[in-house]
Parts: sequence; structure tokens; C-alpha cells
Amino acid sequence: MDMDTLTLKSLSFKAFHGYYEEERQQGNHFEIDLVFRTNLRPAGKSDRLEDTIDYQKATDIVREVMEGPSQKLIETLTKHIGDRLFAAFPRAEQLEVAVRKLAPPLDIETTYSETRMSWQRSS
Repeated sequence: MDMDTLTLKSLSFKAFHGYYEEERQQGNHFEIDLVFRTNLRPAGKSDRLEDTIDYQKATDIVREVMEGPSQKLIETLTKHIGDRLFAAFPRAEQLEVAVRKLAPPLDIETTYSETRMSWQRSS
């Protein structure tokens, strides 16, 4: 099967996740990247949304997780997002999800912290 890529980059959210109570009350800014690997050629031929990854549906799933119950770790957010997306899009052969917390509360200035996880269908 051909493996093509559909990427959604830097989906932006203000959400109430974080290890520290203050983060869960005041919120943090997050960015999420999604990289789906699948055969996009049927959609390229048919021009039908049903033949590809519906990225409005994908962003709705990410929004539900990000606006859902407060989590302490971005690892937890990454896993929840990936598990839900991989279940929702059986045509995706591989999926990579990255979650970035912008300006995390550290004692040194940093742009972001990030976790990245991958899912793959077994042959």
C-alpha cells in the first residue's frame, strides 16, 4: 500500500492541564501536531471526504481531550489523543501525535516541552 501523509500542525489550545495546581487553575497554552500515514490516492482520485482523514473530525477529538478533565502530564494527553484518533480512523496505518506545552513552568526560560508518541496497525 502507498503511504502518504496528512499533517495537522500546531493546533492551538488554552487548557487546564499541568502538574502544579496553579497550572490546572490558570491554564497553559498547548500545541498539538498530528501526522497520519495512509493511502490518500483514493481521495485524490474521487475528491470525496469519505476517502481521506476528515480533519474536522480529528480536531474535534483533540478538542474533547484538551477541553476534558484536567490531566497532570502531557504524556497522558498525548496517549489519550492518539488512542482516540487511532480508533476513530481505521484507514490510518500509522499515526504520530505530539503535544507541546508552551513556556512550561521551569526555573529556566524554555520555549516548550513536548511529548511525541506513535501508533501503527499490525499487518
